[in-house]
Amino acid sequence: MNDKYLETIYQRAQLWTSSEYDEETRKEVMQMMENDEIKLIDSFYKDLEFGTGGLRGIMGPGTNRMNRYTVGMATQGMANYLVKNFPGKDISVAIAHDCRNNSRQFSEITAGIFSANGLKVYLFESLRPTPELSFAIRQLGCQSGVIITASHNPPEYNGYKAYWEDGGQVTAPHDRNIIEEVRKINTVSEIKFDGPAANIISIGKDIDELFINTIKKISLNRQCIQEKNDIGIVYTPIHGTGVKIIPATLREFGFTNIINVPEQDVIDGNFPTVTSPNPEEPAAFKMALEKAAEHGADIAMATDPDGDRIGVAVKNRSGEFVVLNGNQTGAILTWYIISQMKEKKMLTGKEYIIKTVVTSDLLDRIAEKNNVECYNVLTGFKYFASLMGKLGTGKKYIGGGEESFGYLPGDYVRDKDAVGSCALVAEVAAFMACRGKTLFDTLIDIYYEYGLFREKLVNIVRKGKEGAEEINRIMSNFRKKPPAEINNTEVVKIIDYQIGTMKDLKADTVQSIDFEKSNVLQFLLVDGTKISMRPSGTEPKIKFYFSVNDRLENKSDYEKKEADLDARIEGLVKEMSDRLEL
Repeated sequence: MNDKYLETIYQRAQLWTSSEYDEETRKEVMQMMENDEIKLIDSFYKDLEFGTGGLRGIMGPGTNRMNRYTVGMATQGMANYLVKNFPGKDISVAIAHDCRNNSRQFSEITAGIFSANGLKVYLFESLRPTPELSFAIRQLGCQSGVIITASHNPPEYNGYKAYWEDGGQVTAPHDRNIIEEVRKINTVSEIKFDGPAANIISIGKDIDELFINTIKKISLNRQCIQEKNDIGIVYTPIHGTGVKIIPATLREFGFTNIINVPEQDVIDGNFPTVTSPNPEEPAAFKMALEKAAEHGADIAMATDPDGDRIGVAVKNRSGEFVVLNGNQTGAILTWYIISQMKEKKMLTGKEYIIKTVVTSDLLDRIAEKNNVECYNVLTGFKYFASLMGKLGTGKKYIGGGEESFGYLPGDYVRDKDAVGSCALVAEVAAFMACRGKTLFDTLIDIYYEYGLFREKLVNIVRKGKEGAEEINRIMSNFRKKPPAEINNTEVVKIIDYQIGTMKDLKADTVQSIDFEKSNVLQFLLVDGTKISMRPSGTEPKIKFYFSVNDRLENKSDYEKKEADLDARIEGLVKEMSDRLEL
């Protein structure tokens, strides 16, 4: 590392030792400058920027950290942009927060700054799930909103998700414009920290009731719930925001046998009972599955700290609990919504679903076979909200989701929602129980009709500045030297979302694709395999998505076919891993 670069880092850090910053911050920065150069570099080598999930980072002092000043600059920038964007209008914002350390403090700082800039603020009285924040923005007619959360990241992280008046996360051009406003702030003295309390209105129970009552409208088979209201449902919020509202929603749907995991009902930003509060990881289900076995439950569900992602565990054909991957849960919800609307003659030809480009094409098949349009978008539910806005009232969104355990089973909010998803998963379980089947039986039925799909996600973590550079190098190498075949299978198409093209290798043609530019690369193989790769927008990692499929001609062959496809995936994973050093 050259001396000039280090000098720039120290100059940036030196600013944080001035009297504009609080004493604790000054001490911590000086400690890094004197004793921890590596930590200092990581804390100051860049500014936090909005990704697919907004502002997110490790908590602590520094420009690349979540703290009262980076939160303050983001909020002041947002306030400045809102005032410019809505001239002469009474502007209001809604603010919520999750269970994380400092989340309440950051939400109050955010509220104070908006208030100081003359905005009306609706601040939730205590922690609430992300989808309820999206709901509140629309319900209260706000122009914007913020939730303080780092979703399922480790305990040292926190984040700041910014929303627009449609209830969706900010998208272009608003995200870029907000960042520009933030960059115009040269000193923390420009942040208006202390606003009048009169501009801040506390909200809570009334919005909860409206939110739950609205979710109840997505139910498609209340009769089956009445017949099977006692199915055993284990639910854990993993110390997060779902702790009260999800059990309450399940009860409102009519379910009576809801089994908690008391140790994980404790609100705690340190997440003491799990290594990671991420329902995508089977380890996060350990205590829930033990409780399910103890009570002989039918299903187990877990949600992440901000209540927008849901993990589902079901009994397989051997009676053992298995955690469904995100594509499987998405397929079950998609199939249920479409098939029941079709059976009840609710489909008019205007309905559509949305999925991301890295989510299983099984959802496309389910939609296509039932004459429902399926739109593919980039990763991040902000793209769902943007598309829903563009399509307007001429078409009707009925469901959709992404492989990373996020789903929206209705158009009542503009973000993924684990509250409604938990309720609908439970309803599907009751619906199938009325027919003498389980959710696992449902999955095999879907595979039998639409094709057996298997997927795997491989994350490669590379932290800090050097890690970010390595991730960029990996993406660049695959673009410069794309494989002609992978695991002895021919690559027939390459889709590059960064330059907006799809190259057909057989036809030797290149055509444009109508997507916002994003650092995503996909390889489509001759046998229907799809391999996608992209750097995460919120974590220091690069993600590889593998998807293979085949026909399931006999349901009794499911386990064998599954094993065959898994073996195919492992071959793909090995070869792609070998190519990382290109």
